[in-house]
Amino acid sequence: MQFKKVIGQEAVKEKLRISIAENRVAHTQLILGPEGCGSLPLSIAFAQYINCHHKENGDSCGKCSSCVKYQAFAHPDLHFIFPTITSENIKAPKSELYLTTWRNYLIKTKGYVSQSGWYDEIGLSGNKQGTIYARDASDIINTLSVKSYEADYKVVIIYLPEKLNATASNKLLKTLEEPPENSLILMVAERYDLLLPTVRSRAQFLKIPPIKDEALLQAMANNEAFDKDKKMLSRLVSLSNGNWNKVLQLSENREEEEYNFLKFRDWMRLCFKPDNYIELINLSKELARLSREKQKKLLSFGLQVIHNTMLSQVQLEGKIRAATEEADYISKFAPFINESNREAMYQMMNESIYHLERNANANILFGNLSLQMVQLLNRGKKAVKR
Repeated sequence: MQFKKVIGQEAVKEKLRISIAENRVAHTQLILGPEGCGSLPLSIAFAQYINCHHKENGDSCGKCSSCVKYQAFAHPDLHFIFPTITSENIKAPKSELYLTTWRNYLIKTKGYVSQSGWYDEIGLSGNKQGTIYARDASDIINTLSVKSYEADYKVVIIYLPEKLNATASNKLLKTLEEPPENSLILMVAERYDLLLPTVRSRAQFLKIPPIKDEALLQAMANNEAFDKDKKMLSRLVSLSNGNWNKVLQLSENREEEEYNFLKFRDWMRLCFKPDNYIELINLSKELARLSREKQKKLLSFGLQVIHNTMLSQVQLEGKIRAATEEADYISKFAPFINESNREAMYQMMNESIYHLERNANANILFGNLSLQMVQLLNRGKKAVKR
């Protein structure tokens, strides 16, 4: 992967280039950033750049033998460690056993992986958690103990080091503190607070921010998968919070997002002015006919609206990630979601999601919730008048 394939993050790219030019490459680095910011693509691009035979214009050439192998995520001196799980066929899991699946996932996502997406790839379900085991730690130690096959640097990229179990972490401490010569360990993390202090303290820290809006817009403009409706593109960016994975998700489900906004707005308007209970009951029945997942997503959207009304009331509109029409609705709705009803509304929607997950009767649930919202919004109107 070349730097030019990584969305935005120009300041970080320049910092990495300078570290190589000035021979100040830390051999153990903690690269921390939220999902979808490009931490993993940046790490791969950095490793490819440092091992490129013909660097040009501040990037790897993309053509030499090293780059070709890196771009297939299959260079013999590039090693990946990531969370794995036990399965029917794998009783003693480690990254090596899932390597083909991991490479295919990297190719599919162009490096913009997500924890939930990876877990879907390996079939994690229920209450299981992905883990990086001591077997992986042993593999890292053994891999770095021998000379590289052909590259200047042997590179180990640990995706989600916060998933290292205690045994694996302790086993790696000496290697993290004093990696062998001409080796590079890049730990790509999302949750600083979940990393053991002993692991954090042995790495140079590099923080990756969310992707800037203009970089996201440019990436969408260059991607044939997106239509060129500027209003729609701006909406996707405003809702993404600098997360490229979120942009893709919203793009795939934008009709559903639009439906949730329009339907929730209609629902709350009928509850706000219940002049026609028959219309409100009919809408409640319509919502009850949706699939369970759509019902939960609509209610989750409602929870986000309540959260945004609170931001609006305390003059933090800049923190609201919403399209223009939605932001306008929030500003008008906000005064009526106040201390008299906010907590109860939030609790009722949350509880409704809980009961839907347990197969509650949707007709009864939405009918009852609608009547409760009528009462709560009436309470909110009275609080405004006082």
